[in-house]
Amino acid sequence: MNLETINRSSGAAIGFVLAIILFVAAAVVVKFAVQPPAIDADRGAERSKALAEITAVEEQSLNTLAWRDETRGLVRLPIETAIQLAAKKWSSPAAARAELNAREEKASAPAPVVPAKPSAFE
Repeated sequence: MNLETINRSSGAAIGFVLAIILFVAAAVVVKFAVQPPAIDADRGAERSKALAEITAVEEQSLNTLAWRDETRGLVRLPIETAIQLAAKKWSSPAAARAELNAREEKASAPAPVVPAKPSAFE
């Protein structure tokens, strides 16, 4: 082998290694220099806001008194009040069961039918 051939192959190998090192260095610089925004960044904020609203509504419905259906006498009670009433009423299980059955029948009774308007052609 002559010296000129060895120098060319060594130079080519060194050039190839340097090109790879430069390419990797450029890729690392671009990766850290350019930070694109997250694909769903705005959607995550919307979901967090919606979750906070749902949580607030649930918290309010669990801890406040309100009518569910005033015509049938259905009331939404706060949890603590409901627990106290249940403990008080179920001290006598037979009476509580009878009252519970009566309330269930009243709550599940069909709503009164509204009479249909007579037809203009009759």
